[in-house]
Amino acid sequence: MSRTVALVFMHLLGCVIFLALPYLFVDDGLAKLRELSTNPHEQRNLASYLFTIAFFYTNYFVLIPRLFFGRKFLLYGICVLGCFIVINQLVVAINARANGPGRPGLGQAPPPPPAGAYSPPPRNTLPPGGPPPDGPPPNTPPRPRSGASDQPGLPPEISQTFFLFLAGLLLSLAIRINNRWRETERERLNAELSYLKAQINPHFLFNTLNSIYSLAIIESPGTASAIVQLSSFLRYVIAEAHKDRVALSHELAYISQYIALQKLRLADTIPVQYSTRGDANGLQIAPLILISFIENAFKYGASPEDPSPIAIAIDITAQGLHCRVFNKKVQLFTPATVANGIGLTNTKNRLNLLYPSRHQLIINDEPTSYTVDLILTLS
Repeated sequence: MSRTVALVFMHLLGCVIFLALPYLFVDDGLAKLRELSTNPHEQRNLASYLFTIAFFYTNYFVLIPRLFFGRKFLLYGICVLGCFIVINQLVVAINARANGPGRPGLGQAPPPPPAGAYSPPPRNTLPPGGPPPDGPPPNTPPRPRSGASDQPGLPPEISQTFFLFLAGLLLSLAIRINNRWRETERERLNAELSYLKAQINPHFLFNTLNSIYSLAIIESPGTASAIVQLSSFLRYVIAEAHKDRVALSHELAYISQYIALQKLRLADTIPVQYSTRGDANGLQIAPLILISFIENAFKYGASPEDPSPIAIAIDITAQGLHCRVFNKKVQLFTPATVANGIGLTNTKNRLNLLYPSRHQLIINDEPTSYTVDLILTLS
């Protein structure tokens, strides 16, 4: 089911539930529903709920985007007030038509009898012997029932319409503002991620060109192969790195090409161990999320003068992967340099943005070695 179809279905379901509210929480709800065609009170209720739904979507799709978000608050308030007046007049008209001419409307007192009409005298229901000592005098009109008010109030059709109208207004505002906030947050994250990727790609390209330059200086026969590897890197960055997610198998192939390029320029004193275990089919990962840790191992842990082994192991499971990068510290290695590097810093920021609660990064900074363990939960 696509997102649009699911959204339409949720809105239809919400409207049906909203219309059914007056009949779900009363004992004789089904009986009132059957009286809908003959009972003016139920007809007025249904009209009020239908007009509330119409105003909700008018406010949601038209008034809020064009006026409220456009900071035209006075015009927005006038339009909302106008909508309430129109809806209230329609409900009153429906109520009057349903009652018909000559029938009292809801909340109205019956008309007085015409002048000169005969009115029978009230019965004397007092017992023989006169009224009781503390009783009311004879023929005293009955007092209003408990709870009745002598003060005039809003007619029931207006009070109910106002309550439903206010509920539709507040609900549409809350949903629209929440969606707007989420869209703004998503745009901010996309802009920040684009900025981080723009920093990572030139940084990696600069280091790769340095590697090829070192091969050209010594006229290594592997220079041509290194240029082919570089073209593969650029193809991957252009075609894949702009996506939110890429196939894990493509990312691993990219890493393999990078390690192969580094092996071409390194001496025999730098043994490189690279291994992958597990099935990457069906898994996806954010592009260029692993390469910075591997790149730093070669940049700060490779020395032609001293033995400096580098070990890279990627274990893949059904839920994610564990990437472990180990390198021995060389003379030019400084932890502050690695911690403040552009590539590593940006990768940490991307991990916090893309995998806020689905990653674990452990860095062991020992006196003679540097180890990075990254555990990712993938989809």
